[in-house]
Amino acid sequence: MYRKLNNGFYNSRQLRKFGFKSVGANVLVAKDAIVIGFENIAIGNNVKIDSNVTLAASGGTLNIGNWIHIGGSSHLSCSGGIVLKDFVTISQGVNIYSASDDYSGDALTNPTVAEEYKNVERESVLVEKHVIIGSNSVVAPGTILEIGVAIGALSFAKGRLEAWNIYGGNPIQKLKARRSGLLEIEKKFKKDLGLDF
Repeated sequence: MYRKLNNGFYNSRQLRKFGFKSVGANVLVAKDAIVIGFENIAIGNNVKIDSNVTLAASGGTLNIGNWIHIGGSSHLSCSGGIVLKDFVTISQGVNIYSASDDYSGDALTNPTVAEEYKNVERESVLVEKHVIIGSNSVVAPGTILEIGVAIGALSFAKGRLEAWNIYGGNPIQKLKARRSGLLEIEKKFKKDLGLDF
C-alpha cells in the first residue's frame, strides 16, 4: 500500500526567510513546491500555492498579486517575466511560459546548450484581474489575458484574449461572453474586510 502524506505549507513568516523579493500576509506555499530564483519573485497578500508547483524565475521575474490561487502541478516559467494581477485562479496542471525555444530547425534547443547557439523567444505574460485558467491549459510567451478572461481546460492560449470572454480549445476560440457581476461582489468583499483599495 502506498500513501503520500500531506507535507503541509510554509506560511508568510517562514517564507520571508527564504529570500523572496517580497511576501505579503496570509501566504501559503506547499512544502513540496519547487522555487528557483527566490529574489525575483514578489508575492502579494492572500496567496495559496499548492503541491508540486514549480516557480522558475532564475532569469526573469514573477509578480503575484493578491487573492491568487495556483493549483497543484502547475509550472510557471518566468525568464521573460510573468505578472498575475489580483483574484487570478490557476487550476491544476497549468503551464505558463514566458520563453520558448526556436522550433524552426535554425537553432539548437534546451537548457544544456549555450545561449549563443539558441534563439530563445522571451516575451512577458500578463494575466489581468479575475482571470481563471482551466486545468492542463498552456499559456504561450507574449500572451495577454485581459480582465475577466476565462479559459477552459486543455486549452492553448496565445496572443491577446479580450476582456470578459470565455475561451477554449486548441487553437483557442472565443466561446461566449462572461458576466462581470463579480466586480460588485469584489467591492462588497473588500468593504466587509475593511479594505479601501
